[in-house]
Amino acid sequence: MAVAKKAATKKAAPKKAAAKKAPAKKAPAKKAATIVNKTETKAEAKPEVKVEKKALKMEGKYFHGVGRRKTSVAQVRLYSNDKATDAELIINGKEMKDYFPTLAQQNVMMAPLKEIGMHGKFTMTALVKGGGMTGQVEAVQLGIARALVEFDEALKKSLRDGGFLTRDARKVERKKPGLKKARRAPQWAKR
Repeated sequence: MAVAKKAATKKAAPKKAAAKKAPAKKAPAKKAATIVNKTETKAEAKPEVKVEKKALKMEGKYFHGVGRRKTSVAQVRLYSNDKATDAELIINGKEMKDYFPTLAQQNVMMAPLKEIGMHGKFTMTALVKGGGMTGQVEAVQLGIARALVEFDEALKKSLRDGGFLTRDARKVERKKPGLKKARRAPQWAKR
């Protein structure tokens, strides 16, 4: 009896070991093959497209103004040009209509030029960083107003009366420890 039990245990043990080793070797090979196939299909499906920035060479004298709003900073250069169009208003390498697509944003940005009646008299390049769309639009607006004052000091009063030279200092209030947001306290729980 003892000999039969030993023979049975010896036969059963090699089968278990062989069963465990075989699937472990095959599984990684299948995963590697599927990953290679997925990367090949992704590369074939999405060809690389390079976006070309509009490069208008604006030369000559310019008037510079820096505008800020929330966390946005805009560096604006205005060039005198009597035959300027809206296509020559470049922001971060794009036309104004492409960068600020809504009409409301475009009107806010161009308000200082329209206020003094010089819409279509300047071409512009602007470099804007940080913040969201509203902050960037209002930063460019302040930069335009400051550049116009550099162009002609007599425009300062009319721009000041229109509210275009006032820097809006409102920023997002910081979150305080122990609160959910800047002022929002956690909900009170009785138990």
